[in-house]
Amino acid sequence: MDEHSPDYSRKWYVMAAVGMGIFLSTVDGSIVNIALPTLVNTFERDLAIVQWVVLAYMLTVSVLLLGVGRAADMIGKKPLYTAGFIIFTIGSVLCGLSPTIFFLIGFRVIQAIGAALIMALGMAIVTESFPSTERGKALGIIGGVVSIGIVVGPTLGGLITDILSWHWIFFVNLPVGVIGTVMVLRFVPNVKPPGGQRFDYWGAVTLFISIFALLLGFTLGQQNGFTDRFPLLLFALWALFLILFVLIERRAEQPMIDLAVFKDDQFSVGLVTGFITFIAIAGTVLLMPFYLQNVLGYSTREVGLLMAVVPVVLGIAAPLSGSLSDRFGTRPITVIGLLVLLVGYYSLSTLKTDTPTIGFLLRFLPIGIGMGIFQSPNNSAIMGSASRSRLGIVSGMLAITRSLGQTTGVALLVALWTSRVFARTGSKLSTGATGATPADQVAGLHDTFVFITIVIGLALALSAWALFQQRWKTGRDIEAQLP
Repeated sequence: MDEHSPDYSRKWYVMAAVGMGIFLSTVDGSIVNIALPTLVNTFERDLAIVQWVVLAYMLTVSVLLLGVGRAADMIGKKPLYTAGFIIFTIGSVLCGLSPTIFFLIGFRVIQAIGAALIMALGMAIVTESFPSTERGKALGIIGGVVSIGIVVGPTLGGLITDILSWHWIFFVNLPVGVIGTVMVLRFVPNVKPPGGQRFDYWGAVTLFISIFALLLGFTLGQQNGFTDRFPLLLFALWALFLILFVLIERRAEQPMIDLAVFKDDQFSVGLVTGFITFIAIAGTVLLMPFYLQNVLGYSTREVGLLMAVVPVVLGIAAPLSGSLSDRFGTRPITVIGLLVLLVGYYSLSTLKTDTPTIGFLLRFLPIGIGMGIFQSPNNSAIMGSASRSRLGIVSGMLAITRSLGQTTGVALLVALWTSRVFARTGSKLSTGATGATPADQVAGLHDTFVFITIVIGLALALSAWALFQQRWKTGRDIEAQLP
């Protein structure tokens, strides 16, 4: 083998090391949620303060992803990924030892710095460690790990909090973090990037402020209403600094994000359609428990089991669709996945106040299957469009698309559902939308899922157009090679 050729001999060990990191960071994104009532009682603080245990983690991870990706392309992925494991593990222990809620929030920020290093670079390392013919399968397995983390997080958090104490939802990360760090040090290759690169500090600062303002605006908008002055000011700040970021990047010799990459149809369509699907599924996953509990009358435990259907089938479908994309190409599989999602979301718009369990599952299952089919090949298409020297920043862009999509989806679709419920009742209720009659709540869901169906339809049209463009360019290239 040539000394400059990639070494794929340890690819599955790399997969195991990266999988452990992604599993940890995914679980910790949701494991704390179930312990919030316990934290409210333990620290004797209002939920408005305690919820920052979750929000501080989410905001920190999101604003750091792209900067980490660019830094990794400059100094190498292994040092930063290793540092991520170490910082995450130390942060977890500190969280478990927190004497006050404010210490806990601060230590969650430290933990989130480690999580950002892990989440931003996981897909880049996997892409680099597997041949292109197995990239879809590899990224599909990572998608399955994420799904397992989503399922395990709340369940594990509930069990640990109930049997032991809230401290142990953080302490359980210690052994996994130590083992993961050792595996990364031993198996992840230390690929040296080309030298002579400079970090775009002004681009990083403007992008940091822009993303932070957007996420905080959505967060405060959910709490205080989107017509409140402060969220509107934050959205204006987001737009201003986004414009500044684009202007800086266009003039920078070594920009943080090379804007020319968006000229690649497959890359741009992949990011946009991925963003749309995360908006849709985030809002759906948040709204469905209200329907199951308030309208159909299921218990909390039953709701948890029914909601687990989506990540379970997603985790099964993702590796399979990834393997299929390696064989038949990424774009045809993403089109199929979006088509299944379209059917699923349209089906959810037909939910009733007396839908039986089997009726709900038949409508809900296509969401998990469709996301599983779509996600792996779409991730493979995005990562496959990047040169080896830009894998870090592209992996970061993929991660921020997921994070922003989820945040936007929760804020946008909950606001839409609430407004449609109030439109049906004829006025705002003091108890909120969840205090409306079951019929009015379901009517609001109908309108919301019709909107989602339309948006997914647009994503499907975009993906189908990208498939057509890909086939047309391939045909033109073949003709050009003919004598």
